[in-house]
Amino acid sequence: MKKHRILATALLLPLGLTGALHCAVSADAAGAEDAGESTLYVEKVDGLPEDFIMGMDASSVLAEEDSGVKYYGFDGQEQDVFKTLADSGVTHIRVRVWNDPYDADGNGFGGGNCDVDKAAEIGRRAAQYGLKLIVNFHYSDFWADPGKQMVPLAWADMDVAEMSEALYDFTKESLEKIVGAGADVGMVQVGNETTTGMCGLKDWNDVFTLMAAGSRAVRETCPDALVALHFTNPERPGAYADMAKQLDEFGMDYDVFASSYYPYWHGTLENLSEVLNQVAETYDKKVLVMETSYAFTAEDTDFAGNTIGEDTGGIVKSYPYTVQGQTNEVRDVIDTVAHVKNGIGVVYWEGTWITVGGDTWEENSALWEKYGSGWASSYSVAYDPDDAGKYYGGCVVDNQALFDATGHPLPSLRVFSLVRTGSDGPIVADDIDDTYMTADVNGEIKLPETVSAVMTDNSRQDVPVTWDLSDEMVEQMRTGGAKTYEITGHAGELPARCFVDMVVPDLLVNGGFEDGETGWTATDLASTQELYVEDKQTDSRTGTKHYHFWSAAANSVEFTLEQTVEDLAAGQYAFSISIMGGDCGESDIYAYVKVDGETVQTAPMTVTAYGEWDTANISGFEVAEGQTVTVGMYVKCAGAGGGAWGKIDDAALERLD
Repeated sequence: MKKHRILATALLLPLGLTGALHCAVSADAAGAEDAGESTLYVEKVDGLPEDFIMGMDASSVLAEEDSGVKYYGFDGQEQDVFKTLADSGVTHIRVRVWNDPYDADGNGFGGGNCDVDKAAEIGRRAAQYGLKLIVNFHYSDFWADPGKQMVPLAWADMDVAEMSEALYDFTKESLEKIVGAGADVGMVQVGNETTTGMCGLKDWNDVFTLMAAGSRAVRETCPDALVALHFTNPERPGAYADMAKQLDEFGMDYDVFASSYYPYWHGTLENLSEVLNQVAETYDKKVLVMETSYAFTAEDTDFAGNTIGEDTGGIVKSYPYTVQGQTNEVRDVIDTVAHVKNGIGVVYWEGTWITVGGDTWEENSALWEKYGSGWASSYSVAYDPDDAGKYYGGCVVDNQALFDATGHPLPSLRVFSLVRTGSDGPIVADDIDDTYMTADVNGEIKLPETVSAVMTDNSRQDVPVTWDLSDEMVEQMRTGGAKTYEITGHAGELPARCFVDMVVPDLLVNGGFEDGETGWTATDLASTQELYVEDKQTDSRTGTKHYHFWSAAANSVEFTLEQTVEDLAAGQYAFSISIMGGDCGESDIYAYVKVDGETVQTAPMTVTAYGEWDTANISGFEVAEGQTVTVGMYVKCAGAGGGAWGKIDDAALERLD
């Protein structure tokens, strides 16, 4: 998340959920939406083909309705959710198919309990409103994605030839049932996010053999349907070009190279355009974004937490968590794909998956367990004991739906039609960026007079702000030592926050590595492959840069990173530095302070997991007039089964007296 900063500093206090403050739609806005007018700002997508696919994954609808969820139209009246989607410009409904998402007693694993019968029923209902169906075969009994491609239990003991035949039969028989129910099948996915394999197989010749069997079944059963292969992580250099090349060399029969694109994780739209263009131009394949979504609020409505929120680590917040921000994300993805060679559409993921139940986790959990309306039930332990069987629960993406928690459509649902005409809603402030600053405990505390506002057209403007800062608070900040304080305020009608880091002045040069390696000396003591300053905001503790290390081989990581400071005044000092990383195995890591070349203090440090920063604090060491101080870190890692990696950030040297 790119935060507006005055100075890059460490954040010591937890953030609040500011996105929740912007999720409501005013009465005037709701009335305008009911009348078919839009209160949103939507820039028209020029050159949008008439047959451009506007898709919606609605795989959990039946489980939602079984759990008591009701859906409404823009007029506030209850109606079939598929009619509401069709009225909003959606053209295709996507539905996942798992082989057998039930335990031996018939209890569903959750996630909609998406078997073939449910896909057939969703397809039937969707066809009543002219909606085509995208059938998404996971070829798994439960979730399949890049981190988990599990073989269906019924196929577990098969070799590749046997599994290929079983996959062909399953695909053909499933499509026959879906078409027989009255669905209009427009596209079929042979596998879901098969970036790392499929059906428990990782050898690509085996995987491609299975894909070919699935493609053959689609051609024979639904000859007019497009065959899609689905991958993810477009941000990885060369990944899509390499995959498309392998598919071509195998002679794979398919029509659509489909990608997931979640802006939280998958890089820029410019990169997405580039990698999809490369596939389309080189191999003349159609390309499509098969999954995207964005949060309209940071608020959780079902007591199960959310995948994405204001405090979620390792993500990029490209748009505000507001209805307008959600609208802008969808519009921009559509615009990107529409201008890629052979770009045929965009599918929004699970826009109908909202909270079920009522006021307690217990009430909701009973519904998740009975009807499968949470992402996983406890019964999934029979198939996936290491993930779903441990962490089962609620929706976790209810804040990314295109309906509110009561089943009423959000104004953002209209984006699928508004991109064709544009909508000239007012360009006003939609969200206020948090402001971060540092202040010397001995200096003046002066908060900024303006803050950065994200406008409804996703531009940014500086707007005036009024802070709720009393004289008593100022005195507390001056006398409270090195702490971080949250100051609230208002920019017009929107809430604003400023996080003030009260610090003793840092005596290091470039303690946060924002100026590259300036001031620092790294000494490799083994054969560490990578030692450099990395510019990657999601891996930094603060700011956008940090010091990075990595090696693939065991026992190859050993180095020091240090800085020497001269001309310090006599007195007591403190040094701090932070590290995080992984796969380090047996390690010897510590921060140290040397005075005139002699080590005076050390502090042991540990590396545990991504995002878990360990901060060493060495305090109270004495420096005499004219002495030289060297501060730094020693890192030695055997590696857990191989190499090790880590990130170092936020070093500081402060005088205490």
